[in-house]
Amino acid sequence: MLMLGYAFDEALSSLWRGRRSALLAMATIAIALFVLGASLIVTGNLDRLGAEWARAAELSVYLSDEVTPVDRHAIELAVARDDVTAGHEFVSKAEALRRFKQTFGDLAAAVDNVGGNPLPASVEVRLRPGAADGPGVEQFATRLRQMTGVADVRYDRQWLTRMIRGIRVIRGAGFALSSMLTLAAVLTIANVMRLGLHARRDEIEIMQLVGAPQAYIRGPFVMEGVIQGGIGAALAVLGLGLAFAVLQSGYLMPLAGALSLSSVQFLSVSACLVLVLGGMAVGCLGGFVAGLRP
Repeated sequence: MLMLGYAFDEALSSLWRGRRSALLAMATIAIALFVLGASLIVTGNLDRLGAEWARAAELSVYLSDEVTPVDRHAIELAVARDDVTAGHEFVSKAEALRRFKQTFGDLAAAVDNVGGNPLPASVEVRLRPGAADGPGVEQFATRLRQMTGVADVRYDRQWLTRMIRGIRVIRGAGFALSSMLTLAAVLTIANVMRLGLHARRDEIEIMQLVGAPQAYIRGPFVMEGVIQGGIGAALAVLGLGLAFAVLQSGYLMPLAGALSLSSVQFLSVSACLVLVLGGMAVGCLGGFVAGLRP
């Protein structure tokens, strides 16, 4: 405890003496962790969006105009008996036209000018939870396409797959950028504290001559790095919270509604704590590097 108290007091004194350089180091850590936190917020919400869309995914079986009642019954029977389906609904041509006019009111007049009803009847299939991630849906769709009376089968599996790949790319880019900024933060902290080490070289030499333990010599540098990292990480979390609060009502909530996402969520308490601890670890590493050659 005595050593920790000494290291803490010396770290605070060193931070005050080199406060301008310390602010630069803390700002570097804050920027690095802000980028990482923003990436986690974006990818976390995109993951939830993909999961919600996958759970709500439907398979549409479009019927030809010449389909017979017998063929339609066979199609619905095949749909009902398959393991990947949770339910289905038959949508007649008239109902499809009504839904189209209700959803796309501006195009209703254009459809009326076509003459007749150009929309096909369909069977809307609800998939079981988790079925969208397996190969069974593709096999099911292939079997339906081969049945008499089926004009086409549409499923959003490829689109969902592309979105998941895009999320991975965004996550990788965020981690790569934050990693480079974190490395810059470590080097900045180490260089800042080496300046302090150089200013205190006479004091350190005397401590070595009298046989002071290495913990008393290196401890203040490590503690200084931990303090800088913790403050920088706290500033990053605070900045993320303020930015999220400002954008939430004006942009994020309307965006969530447009994308059929229940809500846009901030980082969890555990994730914020990990960011702060990570900042302290980065600072600790920078202080340890600076104190390797006292």
